[in-house]
Amino acid sequence: MSQHPRLTSPLQLRGQTLRNRIVFGAHTNNMADMGLPGPRMENYLVERALGGAAMVVCEPVPVHRTGVLTRGNVLPESDAIIPHFQKITTRIREAGAVAIQQLYHVGAHGDSDLSFQPHWSPSGGPSYHDSDGSHRMTETEIEELLEAHAAAARRAKACGWQGVEVWAAYHSLVDQFWTPWSNTRDDKWGGSLENRTRFSRELIDRIRRECGEDFIVGLAISYAPGYKVALQAESMCEIIGLHDATGHVDYVTCGAGSYLEFDAIIPPFTHGEKLTTPMTAQLKALVKHAKITSEAGVRTPDNAETILSSGEADLVSIVRGQIADPHLAAKVTQGRSEDIRGCISCNQMCWGRRSRDYWISCLINPSAGREWEWGGDRFTPATTARNVLVVGAGPAGLEAARAAAERGHRVEVVEALPVIGGQFRLAGQQPRRAQIIDLMDWYERQFTKLGVTLRLNTFLDEDEIASHPADTVILATGSLPDETGFQRWRPDLGELPGIGLGGVWSPEAAMRREARLGDAVVVYDEGSNWRGVGTAWALAERGHKVTIVTPEAMVGKEITRTAADGAARRYMAKLGVRFLTEHSLSAWHGNGVTVQNMLTGAEETLPASGLIMSTTNRSFDPWPEAFAGKDTHRIGDCSAPRLAAYAFHEGRKLALAL
Repeated sequence: MSQHPRLTSPLQLRGQTLRNRIVFGAHTNNMADMGLPGPRMENYLVERALGGAAMVVCEPVPVHRTGVLTRGNVLPESDAIIPHFQKITTRIREAGAVAIQQLYHVGAHGDSDLSFQPHWSPSGGPSYHDSDGSHRMTETEIEELLEAHAAAARRAKACGWQGVEVWAAYHSLVDQFWTPWSNTRDDKWGGSLENRTRFSRELIDRIRRECGEDFIVGLAISYAPGYKVALQAESMCEIIGLHDATGHVDYVTCGAGSYLEFDAIIPPFTHGEKLTTPMTAQLKALVKHAKITSEAGVRTPDNAETILSSGEADLVSIVRGQIADPHLAAKVTQGRSEDIRGCISCNQMCWGRRSRDYWISCLINPSAGREWEWGGDRFTPATTARNVLVVGAGPAGLEAARAAAERGHRVEVVEALPVIGGQFRLAGQQPRRAQIIDLMDWYERQFTKLGVTLRLNTFLDEDEIASHPADTVILATGSLPDETGFQRWRPDLGELPGIGLGGVWSPEAAMRREARLGDAVVVYDEGSNWRGVGTAWALAERGHKVTIVTPEAMVGKEITRTAADGAARRYMAKLGVRFLTEHSLSAWHGNGVTVQNMLTGAEETLPASGLIMSTTNRSFDPWPEAFAGKDTHRIGDCSAPRLAAYAFHEGRKLALAL
């Protein structure tokens, strides 16, 4: 039986029965192909329905040409989408989930590179998405957008969606009408609360009239109290109270953040969990008709059960958790919560890919976005069971071993270290990143259930691998730090002058506490990602006086795509970390390092008792090209040093091919 009775209980919504309280909430999966939903989007959404989600809310569909935000958005104002979505909605409903489509217009915050249209907004304010301004709508244009929303809802119904969710979150068009600082109109659309909510109330009234009483209408809002000009809880309650009184709104989903508090929209591990419960608890006590959904930081079933059992919401939207494990809901219902592959809140391949306008995926679940070609997050038994030896228990080796065992192969993993995880486990020792350690524990539980043999503290040489009875060998031996101090932007130097003096260490040595660093430490961060930033943060928390030197124009440039860079810099700044950008290293002196300004060429020497070199690793691959009589494969950093996502991907892909 489930240990989460409230989470697994059903709920009635406008005549539909939700089989549990778990929603796969709306988010931009960016998977449309030339504006049409195809196999990638279809199978991505259906997999979560097959995985037990009670309600699947399709990514926001722009209602109007002036509201296009991403390359992978569905076509606005076009009936061409209907037959494509009909196939998707049929499969979602057949899988037992309620199918909803979110409708949106981003108002001032559009993307001219994609829409080639002016951004329409209530008062012509600036965009917080790019550097453009927006167009103050005329009353005729407001009427055009009202009709565009109604037409989009009619189109959604024709597609087979059982309802729509009107987007009023993150300071979108609707939120811009509601908020006094972005609505300075002096006509019937601005000024008083009644006027500022006229647009959304009229919009929802039209949808209800035109789509019928059995059509679900939801409203998505967000809680972003960090800026005084944003709508605070009291104002938001007043607004939702007006909409609830009409009886037309069936549920309200409350997310976090806005274009002003952007990092809270998809909160990375730098943030807390359950971010919206202060708001949803007030809404739950207020509304008479609508159900309340808590979103943002509802990462685990335990979080969700606490929210529901304490009366802070009626439903929970778990998005990244169901990207990481599409079958989260089914596992909760079956009482198998320990088998859920927990999201690590890294944002690297979900928001990280979306921020670069790619279709989204997941660092720890590489099947996300590839369900159409990999058969979902499920495994087809192998035709012939093999004996598989995996050398190395980092991300690539772990996923290859698990997925191969899921398919029925007999798998043995050997690892030279006393623990699994390799360098990825070290990342889990950086501040606020313990969710990575939880993932390692999950792999060990899965190995036990699948009968994988795990041998730690075991290094096999070439002869031992050659004589091993396995017929398939997977080399996943990872990479090692470059010991020369080579810098990408100082190739003329070759080896870092003075590196032979000692006192120069890798981030791995620092995280393992092998490095004897002294008080003042310089971290040279060439990757501008968590390997350098997370190590600097950890050292500052340990009490070292840290300076980050980077050739980039900002510290943490490569993690801007995850929306965690600002929080990391804030934490480090409070710990006294000094940031030195657009600099490289000229020489190490044993007690200090000479740095060069890459803009002016000027040099200065920083006193330091230790130097951490976060530069590109080198593959560790001392083995022959192939072992005689064995099917030999190389995956992960052993093939080429990269981010962890590509190691997980290669491990899964290889296992599916065995």
